[in-house]
Amino acid sequence: MDNIKTIAKNKKAFHEYFVLESYEAGISLSGTEVKSLRAGGVNLKDAWCNIEKGELIIKQMHISPYDHGNIFNKLPTRDRKLLMHKREIMRLFGTVKQQGLTLVPLSIYFKGSLVKVQVGLCKGKQLHDKRAVAAKKDADRAISRAIKEQQR
Repeated sequence: MDNIKTIAKNKKAFHEYFVLESYEAGISLSGTEVKSLRAGGVNLKDAWCNIEKGELIIKQMHISPYDHGNIFNKLPTRDRKLLMHKREIMRLFGTVKQQGLTLVPLSIYFKGSLVKVQVGLCKGKQLHDKRAVAAKKDADRAISRAIKEQQR
């Protein structure tokens, strides 16, 4: 069994989108970026993925510069290449183009010593969808509270 340690989750993605499928991808990073990730210096809030020239690219993911990295630090929001099999990328490309879906990074984590990104194939939520989800959460919370009170 692999040792999985979550670095960051994109909570905004679950609020803004319906996640239809999720995929695991490796990510191409420099050494100082990995050290910064170990310190927890990453933000996925505004990040998104795009397929360019047959490669999966993650954009606007902010990795803070490493404190002791000096000249080896890279730009915090540079585009980074995600590592997946070519046929998986082509299948995702077809799905995104035909159905108008979006690729969004859901979480970033260490799997053993490797850094992995969970990428979700997502469909955007409308305002009424967000309200319905919030109402359902409130109802579930009220039901569980009532059950706890009943058991006392």
